[in-house]
Amino acid sequence: MQLKFFTIAIHGGDDAEAELNRFLTAHRIIAIDRQFVSNGANSAWSVCVSFDDASTTGAARSAMARRGKVDFKDLLTDTEFAVFARLRALRKERADAEGIPAYAVFTNEHLAEMVQKRVTSATALREIPGVGEARAEKYGPAFLPILQAAALPDTMPADHET
Repeated sequence: MQLKFFTIAIHGGDDAEAELNRFLTAHRIIAIDRQFVSNGANSAWSVCVSFDDASTTGAARSAMARRGKVDFKDLLTDTEFAVFARLRALRKERADAEGIPAYAVFTNEHLAEMVQKRVTSATALREIPGVGEARAEKYGPAFLPILQAAALPDTMPADHET
């Protein structure tokens, strides 16, 4: 595990924010810790990123950063990726049935965040940036059972109702 630190000024921190986003896209992130440093006009966010650099080669990281692509198989654990794959399949079914692009239901980033944050309620679903009330209300009833089932302990009986 390695650490990388970023400081993003509240005023004029767009370049630092872009650098952080490129870094996050190109690495397997373990944890992010952010703290707000209050100092008047010089206030900023201090961000510490823990990452595993062994999972992606330098060339692959550079290519992913340029394209803005994320390999969710590398970003998520095997268990998380299995849930992510079920959510993607459901998203495709819903999008095909409505005749809309899959990302109009939920983006891959939305699905990954649902899995990583272990979302099990409509309230938690609405807290994901970009999901909001309308998507949570429209798609939550179909997606939440998959997320809730994934959150159940392995010792839960198969016939248990949530």
